[in-house]
Amino acid sequence: MQVKRLFYGVRGSLKLYNDAVKWAYMLTEKAKHKAKVLVFWEKHGLEATLDAYPVKRSTLFLWKKQFREGGMVIEALNERSRAPRVKRKRLWSFQIQQEIRRLRDRDVHPNLGPKKIYPILKSFCKYHALQCPEPRTIANLIKDMGGLRVFPQKISHFGKIKPIKRQKVLRKPKDLRPDHPGHLVALDTVERIVQGRRRYIITFEDIYSRFSFAWATTSHASKAAEEFFELCLKVFPYSFSLLYVLTDNGSEFKKHFTEKIKELHLVHYHTYPRTPKMNAHIERFNRSIQDEFVDYHDYLLVNPDEFNQELVDYLIFYNIERVHEAFQNKLSPIQFIIQWQRLNQAIFKMPEKSNLGLHCTFI
Repeated sequence: MQVKRLFYGVRGSLKLYNDAVKWAYMLTEKAKHKAKVLVFWEKHGLEATLDAYPVKRSTLFLWKKQFREGGMVIEALNERSRAPRVKRKRLWSFQIQQEIRRLRDRDVHPNLGPKKIYPILKSFCKYHALQCPEPRTIANLIKDMGGLRVFPQKISHFGKIKPIKRQKVLRKPKDLRPDHPGHLVALDTVERIVQGRRRYIITFEDIYSRFSFAWATTSHASKAAEEFFELCLKVFPYSFSLLYVLTDNGSEFKKHFTEKIKELHLVHYHTYPRTPKMNAHIERFNRSIQDEFVDYHDYLLVNPDEFNQELVDYLIFYNIERVHEAFQNKLSPIQFIIQWQRLNQAIFKMPEKSNLGLHCTFI
């Protein structure tokens, strides 16, 4: 549009502009090639065209016919849709469709998947002497019937019935790989029942360096997770470089915890429901801390303060002395951080002052 305004009023500029737009956006490369072949045919004849281009005689006449019937404009040579005008339709028994509707009804099995519906529907079809569709066809039938998706309902403040839809959250990208301490940290919760009382151990791990921390609490609220995260920021040596936080969809990582993440301008990723493998590192730490410490000190969970005092001693051993499988059982997390810092010490140098009295300059 800026080019059009620039040459406004110049004779022939509008036609030139329209032709430029036509050739740039409306014509495909195939149409341009066809036009080139037709021009060559018009100039050098049919035999020379067949020798110069790998096309059939019937194809040339078909392109010429399309060009003539399209009003002698090159756009007529664009590829057309090859989809059939009359498409096949799924013609299945009305009884089968009604049975699928019944199975996915709110009061029976809401949102049951096609692979789960298949064995039930197969028994129904066998009893009524009908052909049973395969799971892929059942999925297509569900789509044809509008999706048959139902949501749990709630009564609003004004007395209206509204569907409860799943809250949309950020999911961990598949290609996310941490490349420095603090790039990605993960949190999770371990629940234990001691003498009929519920106790929760919130765990923290830096995925790159495997530095870990944990704390026991009596609360499963998001406020407890927020306070634990503030404690992690004080303990973790690279808290200043935090970028991403990964948790599951537990309620303890909502509200106050989310507000704290936003306050620190961090990105909060969630795992998909029932997929602990997306947070495998923290799950493995949960197993280690239970096998090596919690199982032998769970009686102290009655009083979390006493438990945490013993837990701190174990965490010091875990981070400083205990070697980690990720480092071929040669380094502990702190030893790995020290080694990594030595190899990348240029990153941590402060900017030096210029001898000319100018602003600080980086090396």
